[in-house]
Parts: sequence; C-alpha cells; structure tokens
Amino acid sequence: MLVFPVIRGIRRIFATSFSHITMNLQTEQLIKDIQAGIQEKKGHDIVIADFTGLEDTICKAFVICTGNSPSHVQALAESIGEFARKGTGAKPTAVDGMRNAQWVAMDYTDVIVHIFLPELREFYDLEHLWADAEITEVPDLD
Repeated sequence: MLVFPVIRGIRRIFATSFSHITMNLQTEQLIKDIQAGIQEKKGHDIVIADFTGLEDTICKAFVICTGNSPSHVQALAESIGEFARKGTGAKPTAVDGMRNAQWVAMDYTDVIVHIFLPELREFYDLEHLWADAEITEVPDLD
C-alpha cells in the first residue's frame, strides 16, 4: 500500500508547482496592465526590471517610466491604478509621492512602479542599480 502516500506526495508537488505558475502569470498580467495604464496616458521610456532570477529582492519586478510634468506623473499613477484594478483586481498596498509628484512609487507587493520626472529619473537611474536583473525596454507608442 505504498502507492497512496506516493500519489499524495505527487499531488502536493503538482499543486505547489501550479500555484507558483499561476502566481507568475498573475504578476505578468499585472505588469501588462501597468504598462497599458502608462501607455494610455502617454508615459514614456518604460523599463521593466525582472528580478525573478535574483535572490533576496524586495519584489519580482520594477516598472519604471517617465512623465513630463507633476500633473502628468499624477495622471500616470491614476491610470496605472485604474488599469491594474480593472485588469487583475490589484490595488497598491502603498502609494508615495503623489503630493509633489516628482517621483511616485506604487507598491503592488510583487511589482513596484516608479514614475519619475525626467531629471529625477536620470539622477537615481534605478534600472541600472541591479546589473544582474533582466531589463526590458518597452518602445514608446508615438
């Protein structure tokens, strides 16, 4: 009767594997929704830094983009929030920087979004802090 414990063990392995795959697909969909929210409001210089291959990171990915003015940065943050909520039902656990709107950070746990004014983005250069991360540059729509 050794078969039943082995089958239960295999079920646990498959259940764990499939829940991991689902979580990755949800994260990928969230990133797509965030990207769509940025593009809807004409955000530019979108970069996705994928940290899934790295150990001890605070999240799975950064999505970084640039807005032209503080009001544009705010509009981008609102659009991202709307697209993420409608697409995956995700709401940020924290949003910081909306008051000055020079650098807004939106924490979706697995994904952190950074929306910068051009001069601050250049100064902090977040996408180059993790040399081992896989960086994807998303072409601007216009």
